[in-house]
Amino acid sequence: MNEIQKICSFFNEIGITWEQCTLPDEPTFLPGIKIDRGCLKFDLEKLKYPGDLLHEAGHLAVETPERRARMSDNVDENQDPAASLEMAAVLWSYAALRYLNLPIEFVFHQEGYKGEADWLIEQFAQGSYLGLPLLQWMGLCYDERNAVSNNQAPFPHMIKWLREA
Repeated sequence: MNEIQKICSFFNEIGITWEQCTLPDEPTFLPGIKIDRGCLKFDLEKLKYPGDLLHEAGHLAVETPERRARMSDNVDENQDPAASLEMAAVLWSYAALRYLNLPIEFVFHQEGYKGEADWLIEQFAQGSYLGLPLLQWMGLCYDERNAVSNNQAPFPHMIKWLREA
């Protein structure tokens, strides 16, 4: 099974709506990927970095179900920077790639993350997960301390993949 098949099976497993389709030639936020009313659409001919599918799915996953269903295009556009869930999406995509046993560079490639991919990889290698309290607050995972008391594995293990409220 190739990486894209593995990712699509994962999306089916957790409830991320997706569609492989032909996208118009108009530019998209990420090459070959478009979010359209909560559906992650992708065009294999235009997709430059398949790992970007996990990051964009992370944006969908960390939103409330109501907002997730309305999300389209650049998910952070016209949003208050304080309300951005970018770090939550970054951590979610890291947990997903670990779950899928994909190399970290598959998602955190040199063309993404505003030149900070190496820094993010370094942080994850050190067990530094900036923004982890946000994923915990969403009920998606536990940190080291709370995992033991809840008889669960700590992040990057996820107890749920989609935010419910």
